Amino acid sequence: MAGERTAVAGRSDADEDSRNLVNSLAKGLRVLESFTAERPELTLSEVASLAKIDPGTAFRMLNTLVMAGYVARVPDSKRFRLTLKVTDLGFHAIARADLRELARPILRSLVGEVNEAASLGVLDGADILYVERVRAGLTRIGVDIRIGTTIPAFWSTIGEAMLAFLPSAELERVLSLKPRPGVFPHKPMNRSEIEASLKNVRECGHALRDSYFGSGLRVLAMPVLDVDNYPLAAVSVAVPQIQMSSKEFREHALDAVRRATVDIARAIQASGSVSAIA
Repeated sequence: MAGERTAVAGRSDADEDSRNLVNSLAKGLRVLESFTAERPELTLSEVASLAKIDPGTAFRMLNTLVMAGYVARVPDSKRFRLTLKVTDLGFHAIARADLRELARPILRSLVGEVNEAASLGVLDGADILYVERVRAGLTRIGVDIRIGTTIPAFWSTIGEAMLAFLPSAELERVLSLKPRPGVFPHKPMNRSEIEASLKNVRECGHALRDSYFGSGLRVLAMPVLDVDNYPLAAVSVAVPQIQMSSKEFREHALDAVRRATVDIARAIQASGSVSAIA
């Protein structure tokens, strides 16, 4: 009986796993994994054989990956190859992992200095991706920004700090992108409002505002700039609005945040990670 119950439980777990599996995505990943250093170029039939899918499915998968920019057709042949967009995924993961390791002790020191929560974010398309966060007791007011959280850049103080220092052409490109779907606090700002806000941040060198998300926080952020004043990331600290005014918060935290951004920029430069992160 015990053996039967174990077998039934095993089947139940397997059924649950199968319900949560997106077969088409799994097949697409097998197509990508068919390409290796030893097999950099493959025909459709070779992909079908290696990925263990039928030729019709392989054809649709390859066409989709070509349109998405992850696979390219080899000119004057019937072969396919991976593009550098695939390697970018790995490089971004490595760079951000390195960035977290570099920034973590600096953020911890910053939290100890200002006694507030500190975060590090990077631009990811039209969003800010939080790659590191050190808390300082803010859970009591329900703040729940975790590592991996994404927020539209123009609704994030970290985002404003980065967008304000982007080259004009890159800023135009970012503002033309659509943020990830989600529940956001209000309708997007219009273009003139965004430009006015970013102009003010550029002039001040930092962004300071009450959180867009009604969390009762006041947030100050500054960009991490490379030697060419390009924003690689941004650091923010947050304080409950009831604790101090904007003026008091600026006086309390600005110098410490500035030192943290300089220290992170120097650490990135010393590690040789600048080009990968940028």
